[in-house]
Amino acid sequence: MSKFKESTLKTKLVTRVNRRIILAGVLKAGAVALLGWNIRKLQIEDSEDYKLLADANRVNLRLIPPSRGLIFDRFGAPIALNEQNYKVVFIREQAADPATVLKKLARIIDLEQKRQDKILRDMKKRSPFIPITVAENLTWNDFARISVNLPNLPGIIPEVGLTRHYKEFESYAHIVGYVGPISDKDLASEKPVDPVLQIPKFQIGKVGVEKKLEKSLRGTAGVSRVEVNATGRVMRELNRTQGKSGENIHLTLESNLQKFASERLKGMSASSVLIDIASGDILSLVSTPSYNPNNFVLGISQSNWNALLNDERKPLLNKATSGAYPPGSTFKMIVAAAALELGLIGLNDKVFCPGFYELGSRKFHCWLKGGHGKLTLQEAIQKSCDVYFYELARKVGIKKIGDMARILGLGQSYNLPLTGLSKGFVPTKKWKKERFGTSWLVGDTLNVGIGQGFSLATPLQLAVMTARLASGKNVTPNLIRSPNKDLEEPKDLSIRKSTLVSIRKGMFDVLNDKDGTAYKSRSTNKKFSIAGKTGTSQVRRITKEEREEGVIKNEDLPWKMRDHALFTCFAPYKNPKYALSVVVEHGGSGSKVAAPIARDIILFQLYGGIPPATAYPEKQQIEVGNKLSDIARKINLRTNVSSDI
Repeated sequence: MSKFKESTLKTKLVTRVNRRIILAGVLKAGAVALLGWNIRKLQIEDSEDYKLLADANRVNLRLIPPSRGLIFDRFGAPIALNEQNYKVVFIREQAADPATVLKKLARIIDLEQKRQDKILRDMKKRSPFIPITVAENLTWNDFARISVNLPNLPGIIPEVGLTRHYKEFESYAHIVGYVGPISDKDLASEKPVDPVLQIPKFQIGKVGVEKKLEKSLRGTAGVSRVEVNATGRVMRELNRTQGKSGENIHLTLESNLQKFASERLKGMSASSVLIDIASGDILSLVSTPSYNPNNFVLGISQSNWNALLNDERKPLLNKATSGAYPPGSTFKMIVAAAALELGLIGLNDKVFCPGFYELGSRKFHCWLKGGHGKLTLQEAIQKSCDVYFYELARKVGIKKIGDMARILGLGQSYNLPLTGLSKGFVPTKKWKKERFGTSWLVGDTLNVGIGQGFSLATPLQLAVMTARLASGKNVTPNLIRSPNKDLEEPKDLSIRKSTLVSIRKGMFDVLNDKDGTAYKSRSTNKKFSIAGKTGTSQVRRITKEEREEGVIKNEDLPWKMRDHALFTCFAPYKNPKYALSVVVEHGGSGSKVAAPIARDIILFQLYGGIPPATAYPEKQQIEVGNKLSDIARKINLRTNVSSDI
């Protein structure tokens, strides 16, 4: 190869190598520049974003449970409160031997071995820095003893929180209800789910007002920002935002009246409802026997729960609003109103009662075996003649009877913040055909005409019925007091005044005429005269053979086979203010059992306290006076009320 060619080749090789070096240098410079740009972007432009991400790794948000709203009666007396809950928690990592610490704690407070074992098991399931609740609702003395002995109890931390407490638990249990730990079912029913419900051991309303007004009472949670380390242990609190307490609720009920009615019904399976006729406010709503809702707050024992469930008198049931009973003779006023409105009977028209009513080959019996003779409408109400109302019901027919029952408040549920409200039942021909596949019979109408058969009513509905008859207004019951809200005047019922006056007169005679079924339960204070209607509803069929041999007395029957005793009334007669119903399950006679109770309750309201003995017939004054004095002592009320009020 010539020297020229060799030189040219070397020049080309050098040029090619130089180009590669330059290209590599450019690529490296570009990479360095790109890396520098990204570093600049991370440190300057995106620094805030990454700072937030870093904060999210070290800062946790924790919810602070809100203070639950309180519940008061109409005068501001407390019913449901939040009380200090003295409790102790245990942090495992702070104790070398948790089992030994628990044994030492058991020498100070009652802490069974079974409970200690459960605490130790729970600790193993959680991180060592997570607190475990050891005991709650401690007395101040127990709490103080634990605090004094803390140096010997490593890991034990005393805390003070809030827990629900029901002050007047026995008389208000069925209305207010109770709170309890949230369940999976509760979470599933709430959409969207409130974050506060995720708080461990958070409690919500389970029944009654607590449940129906849960969202108002609950409030909104606060937020605490805490700094945590990589394992999640809290290092310090950065700041907190307080939540909003739940709304306070004022009920329309009067605590003294509520306690008196509860005590008057004590020992019975019974209920009573007293309504202010002008406003519709429910002043008293009682169901007995009752229970202690405080036992449910932290979890009721299985034995106590079984005892409540198996009690034949059903203490968990609110009989005043959920119990549906045959209304008995209290229903006769509905039949009378329907007949008068249709013009099917005049006030002076009489019906003869021989003691039974014949329909074909069947006899429908009157409660008075020998019969009442000839009666007008007012006399039939006064003496509660069954035969009179058999005849009236046959003339009116089931459709018109049902229409009047609904006008007077039966067969419907009211918008009250209570759980388990019953509509009762007003039967129809169509219902019987669909339910049993048989046609409606005239005999069915006759049974309904005296409040037996298929018809059912709650004590609340009977009180509403009485309030509407007494006022002629479409009275609607109310349980929540809103002082700043203007209440609308109830509309007039579509019933003539003359019809209402006639029925009221019959109800007046029930108590104030010597032949009235509740004459012994009258008030002797003319200013506070009571008008009412007795009712006795059968729960068993009386056979022909038993009637011939003599009907077995209620007191000789097993409790569950005895008749229900009912009474409904209003007072004062000339200026009606209050309407009341009383139902005593398997109590027997409405006139002997329910009427005296109702008189005591409504007189208590009229007098504004324990009524004086002079409000009662002279022969009853000593017995009644002793009974009322005993009740007054139990509920801490005075008895020296003037008879001139």
